[in-house]
Amino acid sequence: MPTMPAVVSAAGAAAPCSNVVEDLVGFLRVLSDGTILRSPGPVFCPSTFPGEHPSVEWKEAVYDKPKNLHVRMYKPSPASGGVGAGGGGKLPVLVYFHGGGFCLGSCTWANVHSFCLRLAADAGAVVLSAGYRLAPEHRLPAAVDDAAGFLHWLRERAVDGDGDGDGWWLAEAADFGRVFVTGDSAGGTIAHHLAVRAGSAAAAAAAPDDPVAIRGYVLLMPFFGGVSRTPSEAGCPAEVFLNLDLFDRFWRLSLPPGATRDHPMANPFGPDSPAMDGVELPPVLVVAGGLDMLRDRAVDYAERLSAMGKPVELAEFAGEHHGFFTLGPGSDAAGELIAAVARFVDVAAPPPK
Repeated sequence: MPTMPAVVSAAGAAAPCSNVVEDLVGFLRVLSDGTILRSPGPVFCPSTFPGEHPSVEWKEAVYDKPKNLHVRMYKPSPASGGVGAGGGGKLPVLVYFHGGGFCLGSCTWANVHSFCLRLAADAGAVVLSAGYRLAPEHRLPAAVDDAAGFLHWLRERAVDGDGDGDGWWLAEAADFGRVFVTGDSAGGTIAHHLAVRAGSAAAAAAAPDDPVAIRGYVLLMPFFGGVSRTPSEAGCPAEVFLNLDLFDRFWRLSLPPGATRDHPMANPFGPDSPAMDGVELPPVLVVAGGLDMLRDRAVDYAERLSAMGKPVELAEFAGEHHGFFTLGPGSDAAGELIAAVARFVDVAAPPPK
């Protein structure tokens, strides 16, 4: 059984004797002796990434104590026109998984937090931003397994509204009959794998009375890979921050040791990936950015699903880079993306009359 690599904080760490063999823009470094150095994370400008929203309430909970996995929960406040205001009904639920190449990121990072605040406010939804274990300490499929564990936690709260207090906070506003699984970048890849797991015949037969009805999936610029380069990958300038070399490093550190980018965790249409033809899917929204290096893979994913007769919608933001909505959650473009998500939700699962 492989041993767990040593993990220490990079802040204030003594100069290592080993060489750095992998470096993710200073936030994560892997040494030749297997030691992993992590920084505390980036510092975000509070004016660009506010920590509060006047019309949103939020709280944080632990959904998996042994793994110390957290979820931040957001809901529009009654005073803002949310549940309880003017007799309004319960709200759709957007389960959200952050990006970061499976190696970086957190539901507590200020950019993720700010985006989720606006998503809850503008989409009029309960947003559940769930963390997951990161690679290389925990390589794939650990992140997908954690995400599946979060959905199990949500089902328990849907059945027992009182629970540990979190269930009541959710049940007050959440319509568990209108749940959507969303994610950006690596989180979008997680959403794909959850859809495949849930859409298999065995899974569908095993859960006829699921208290949580997943009505759709939203893949925001999903982080897919493959051995063969797409035109948008091959044409990506090396000097941009999110470049091909960085994304290759993410895959080297997150996939099982020795795996290529055609591994099923990376390439949904790789040689060993499960066939999508027989997977039962609710409506799927795929978002692509015209200036995103991963643009071609997102478009190809949507086109292939459409060719199979799956209910898929592609929304392309022509002038936008990868992750533009978390890099600028207050931007007009982020607002347009949230509006597209809200329209998708309303069409896929209209509110009860």
